[in-house]
Amino acid sequence: MKLRKCNNCKRYTLKEICNYCGSKTSYPHPPRYSPEDKFGEFRRKTLKEIESSQKEKSLL
Repeated sequence: MKLRKCNNCKRYTLKEICNYCGSKTSYPHPPRYSPEDKFGEFRRKTLKEIESSQKEKSLL
């Protein structure tokens, strides 16, 4: 079992559903780092595109 965090109330639990608010939980840990990351370039490019599109939407 791994520690999980509620996306809604930000409490920690071991279950997939939060005991307090009933919403889904997720793993709060970042993905493992590897210097041989084959897809890091694509992930950063996609993130940059998403951020720029969100900025454009906020300006409208």
